[in-house]
Order: sequence, then C-alpha cells, then structure tokens
Amino acid sequence: MKAERQAISESAAKPDFAKRYFAPFQRLWSEDRAAQMLEFALALPLLMVFVVGIFDFSSAYTLKQKLTNAARDAARTAAADPASDLGNTVPVSIVDAFEVIDNYFVANQINPCGIPNPPTMGPSGGLTWTMTGSSGCPPGGLVITINRGYYFPSAQPTSNLPAATNCVPPQSPGSQTSIIATCVSIQYAYQWQFGRVVSLLGGNSVLPSSLTAIAVAINEN
Repeated sequence: MKAERQAISESAAKPDFAKRYFAPFQRLWSEDRAAQMLEFALALPLLMVFVVGIFDFSSAYTLKQKLTNAARDAARTAAADPASDLGNTVPVSIVDAFEVIDNYFVANQINPCGIPNPPTMGPSGGLTWTMTGSSGCPPGGLVITINRGYYFPSAQPTSNLPAATNCVPPQSPGSQTSIIATCVSIQYAYQWQFGRVVSLLGGNSVLPSSLTAIAVAINEN
C-alpha cells in the first residue's frame, strides 16, 4: 500500500516538473514578434518597388501629357502662319511654334535645357528645323523638331500614318494627292528611379531614356 502511494506521488510530480522545465520554451514558441519582423523584411523591398513605381510612372505620364499639349499647340500655331518666309534662316512660324513650347515649359516649370529663345539655328534639312539643348537636363536633354513641309497622302488620315520622332514623312506621296502639314516633335530626357530600385533587388528593367510627343496639323496657308 505504501509502495502504491509513493508511485502515485511520483507520477503526479512528473507533469509538474515537465511543466516547470518547458515553461520558458513555451513562452518563446508562442512569441510571434520575430515572425512579424521577418515578414516585414521580406515585404519591404517589394513595397519600395511598388511605391517608387507608382510615383515614377505617374510623373512620367504627367510629363508626357504636358509635352503632348505643347507639341499640339505649337503645331497648330505654326500651321496657321503663312509659308511665304520659309526660305529665311528662322521663319516666323518656327519662332511662333517655339514660343508656344517655351511658354508652356515656363508655365509648367519644365527645364528648357538651355535652348535659347528665340532660336538662332537654321534649317537642318529641307523645311525642318531642329533645336537641341542639354544644360541642366538628364543625358539626352531636349530635342525639338519642327517640319513645315510634312506631307501624307490625302486618302489616308493622319491617325493611320503616325509621324516619326524626327518628323520625316512616312512614305513618298508618289502620284497621290498629298496634304502638306506641320509636324512638331518634342523629345525630353527622363531619368527613371524605378530602374534603380529594381536593380537593387537583382532585377533589370528596360525603360525609354526619353519621352516623346508628336503632333501634326494641316497647313492653312
């Protein structure tokens, strides 16, 4: 009888000993702060990519819209001017188009990259004038191309014949009746931050080095 009581007391004492021994480990196992820190460390790089990407692409989209508005207004202004002085070094229509772009840049706080106002250079070929500047801008700077002799077949709308960045007509009119227009192209260098963040994670992104806006308006005179 005495032996049975001793065995019962020893068996009852074993759970108490195990409970006291494993109590610190139990608290450690139930602690989740380390897991939360690990999850945050894993999610932080992806969060940075998303945040930088949102700001970077929204800034690029906004700048693209501003350049498009400037090119469209400049093309309309030049197309409304007479073509009688296109033989001059810098015709009035070219100055007017550039004034529209420059004023738009000033109003929207866009760096003109050091291009003087009014422009002083002559035509770069035919009826095309090209102005370039890189002062205070990312590599590539600003390139403004104005072609007062842009043409396209009358049978096809301009929407089917997108102009190139250098405002060179897409095809020769041949024997077709052509429409003479003014093409304005603005190429502006854009320095992406998204690519830098992706490269820190070991990735690689191919993004355009500049944003381009092109507008075509039919000559009125």
